Amino acid sequence: MTFLSAQTYLDANATEPLRPEAREAVIAALDLVGNPSSVHAFGRAVRRALEEARSVFGHGFGRDPDQCVFTSGGTEANALALHAYGAGRRVLIGATEHDAIRRVVPGAEIIPVLRDGVLDCAVLREKLAESGPAFVCVMAANNETGVLSPLEDVHALCREFGARLHVDAVQSAGRIEQSLEGCSVALSGHKMGGPKGAGALLLPDAESIDALMPGGGQERGRRGGTQALPAIMGMAAAFTAAREQDWSVVDGLRAQIDAAVQRLGARVAGYGAARLPNTSNVILDGVGAQIQLMTLDLAGFAVSAGSACSSGKVAASHVLTAMGEHDGATQALRVSLPWNVQNVQVDGFIAAYEQMVQRLRKA
Repeated sequence: MTFLSAQTYLDANATEPLRPEAREAVIAALDLVGNPSSVHAFGRAVRRALEEARSVFGHGFGRDPDQCVFTSGGTEANALALHAYGAGRRVLIGATEHDAIRRVVPGAEIIPVLRDGVLDCAVLREKLAESGPAFVCVMAANNETGVLSPLEDVHALCREFGARLHVDAVQSAGRIEQSLEGCSVALSGHKMGGPKGAGALLLPDAESIDALMPGGGQERGRRGGTQALPAIMGMAAAFTAAREQDWSVVDGLRAQIDAAVQRLGARVAGYGAARLPNTSNVILDGVGAQIQLMTLDLAGFAVSAGSACSSGKVAASHVLTAMGEHDGATQALRVSLPWNVQNVQVDGFIAAYEQMVQRLRKA
């Protein structure tokens, strides 16, 4: 069966293209026979490979490898953190958080964001000053706009008021370096250029936690189920490669897109705030996102209209709505450049976007 795809892929925040290092690691893992929980030689070999991958994330985030719990992805990692640390605490979440957090705690207290999408730390301080222990959930980088959270300020406030902090680093891990010590951290392999099906929760210490899925006691009793070694090894290889990449090249191409679309009358959500090096959220006032998506797809460019976790539906973005956008929340495209993007692809997108704008204005 043959599947057709757009000629140029610019939807990396939905999933990054598989990195060659990850592909090699997956293939190597597929040749390993044995269950990591088995005590014979085959099982011990798989266990060694699993622990080597665990060390990559432990050392990469400045903590002991034992603080890394492998999961099926970022959604499970977020859910496990809320299950393990949120019970009995007031849960505070940013207004632009991913649905992987929002839907787990629909009654959470909301921390608003400013017009540029940056978390309002003044309101966070007010909420933390209220009575009761708190559990704060904040994205390191927003998946739709790429806007970075002021994590140092957030962490300082959590320490001041004795609150626990959880950081969803699914979009930022490997793309930027951040200080994430002393908090729990959610990761996802396919956002780094690894295969789908693996993620991790980094714990603030090596303590035991209440498992969301007890199963057979794998992951030191913190997450049951036989570990998906090929996906995990691929994730570790992708993370290493992502950290070694010079993202300033991608950032320069993103800046070209920002400048070009603004010359054509579009707006970039979060422009001026610190953002991921690969992400532009472009609002074309008066034109629905659906028609923009279809037009660019026919021109051979794959972009999105926000999160990839919305069942394929184009709806008003809760992220942009929280930033004060109303009509703009249904008129925005997310352009997220992959790790292997080329200059010619960005030039082609800019030309296609300009043609689209001119055609729609005439219409």
